[in-house]
Amino acid sequence: MPQWTIDSPGRLTFGEVTALNVRVVAGRLAVLASDGPPTLEVTEVDGSPLVVTHNDDDGRLTVAYKDLTWDGILGWLRPGPRRTTLTLTVPKTCAVQAGVVSASAVVAGMEGSTGVKGVSGEIVLDNVTGEVQAETVSGSVESRGLAGDLSFSTISGDLTVAEGRPRRLRTNTVSGRVTADLELEPTGHVTMHSVSGSIVVRLPHDVDTDVSVHTTSGRVESAFPELHITSAPGTRSLRGRLGGGMASLTATTMSGAVTLLSGPPAGRREEERA
Repeated sequence: MPQWTIDSPGRLTFGEVTALNVRVVAGRLAVLASDGPPTLEVTEVDGSPLVVTHNDDDGRLTVAYKDLTWDGILGWLRPGPRRTTLTLTVPKTCAVQAGVVSASAVVAGMEGSTGVKGVSGEIVLDNVTGEVQAETVSGSVESRGLAGDLSFSTISGDLTVAEGRPRRLRTNTVSGRVTADLELEPTGHVTMHSVSGSIVVRLPHDVDTDVSVHTTSGRVESAFPELHITSAPGTRSLRGRLGGGMASLTATTMSGAVTLLSGPPAGRREEERA
């Protein structure tokens, strides 16, 4: 199995790549879909070298520090400078696992399964479809043009979803905020859980979805008169059907506020993007 040790800027080109696992500490990481040959371009390496392996038999490509495992990313405590700036281009159908400690990361154009982990770095998912799992401690995640399944979990990191058309969207936060601008297909399902973090969702005013919101002590606000807010000791709820239903939106919090905003119809949004 070919292996390289990267301790200075450089560029590598590979044969077929079907799966990518990349793990870095600090710096910047970009994973981009491309129709060209898979490549790795490193423009900065400070501290320990990166180890690159490519399995010609099954197309697996790994770019990582030797002692930074996928399972150990969220608990990384080792001292010392480890900073790198790198860009990887791979086929859009390639399965991706991208882990960062404090580095910022961009994953763009991928259509296979994508997993991202981070401690405090900012993660951007740009037009990523397929099944996506994102897990952070305090780092933020921003998704643009989501059209697949996104599962997001964090302690204090924020999630922003712009122009999202998810099949499934599942979020679980402790104090992190969730802000989502969504268009829901008839089979779309959104489930959001938070302890104290706020949840803000904007939907087209002509959306077809069932809504169920429940909070223990958080504020509930809605721009949709069809939805009914009820209050009782220790609980507040917002329920109802928008349009013909079929899709579903469920949100639960302990003390986090939940706000539903009404936006332009889906067709108007497409015209604005064009």
